[in-house]
Amino acid sequence: MPPPADRAPLPAPDSEPERPTLKTIAAATGLAIATVSRALKDAPDIGEETKRRVRETAARLGYRPNRAGVRLRTGKTNVIALVLSTETDVMNHTSRLIYSIANALRGTAYHLVVMPFFPDQDPMEPIRYIVETGSADGIILNQTKEDDPRIRYMHDHGFPFAAHGRTAMGIDHPYYDFDNEAFARLGVRAMADRGRRRLFLVAPPRAQMYANHMIHGFSDEAARLGLSFEVADTVNSDSGGDAVDAAVHARFRQPDPPDGLLVGSTTAGMAAIAGAEQTGRMLGRDFDVVGKEAIPLLRRFRRDILIVREDVGRAGDFLAKALVAAIEKRDWTERQRLEVPMQVETGPGPDKGEQA
Repeated sequence: MPPPADRAPLPAPDSEPERPTLKTIAAATGLAIATVSRALKDAPDIGEETKRRVRETAARLGYRPNRAGVRLRTGKTNVIALVLSTETDVMNHTSRLIYSIANALRGTAYHLVVMPFFPDQDPMEPIRYIVETGSADGIILNQTKEDDPRIRYMHDHGFPFAAHGRTAMGIDHPYYDFDNEAFARLGVRAMADRGRRRLFLVAPPRAQMYANHMIHGFSDEAARLGLSFEVADTVNSDSGGDAVDAAVHARFRQPDPPDGLLVGSTTAGMAAIAGAEQTGRMLGRDFDVVGKEAIPLLRRFRRDILIVREDVGRAGDFLAKALVAAIEKRDWTERQRLEVPMQVETGPGPDKGEQA
């Protein structure tokens, strides 16, 4: 029976455009199917110009790999999971880390998923879920501990991972870390050069490995220079702005208040300055603050703050590439990297242009 006059006939099922395949891309580029496949996987033996041509052709044709088929054929998901705590503050480097990892994976066969875990949740839960279900090919994690059960679990199960931070476990694995001991030593010397003699540290949570590095560098360098020093014991650099503000304000109202502060996060730096200023002190005149940041922000808050920059973009790029190499069992000449800060940037006051 013909369709009603006011209704167009439905297209036959076999008239829909065929989904592009590796064979389609190979025909369009004149390359072998195997070459196309390896180019899309960012294989090191395929030239960059060939990879670019294959990716552009794939994008133009609307090619998307059949993930179910890929997993059945290879056992891989082509997914990398970034496991992050929801405690991470919006002012820190999390957004930059996510962007840089995702950007490093562009043009490869891998896609990024972010899996959060909550303060009241066992940090092992998302790790076990991913490993046991095979829902990703590898994991990137941060907030490493001196003895980190997540790393031991993945290592024991032979599951590929890379860490933004180090441990003291003796396990060899890909990592990228910022040298927080060097950061603390630089900060102490910069404040000593400006005549500061009573130093105060708002450190990261002590369970995390980089807190140990920062506290050691701070206390050892201050002692070496004969300076008075103390570490905040009621708050840490992840405590949130209100808590850090209140703690620093209270300390500045006590006898012998500090005249130099080292802080472990951007948010803590801003809050510490606010807390001190509420007691009538002026930054750059009565006290100095050394903070670190991944995204330029602190100078817009106060021009006289002392800054050490952390290249989180480089960290994300490195971690993504090192993890892909581990997943694919490829040699990677540099599986571990430690970013060592070299200078403290001063504000535009009397010392404008100086590098401490």
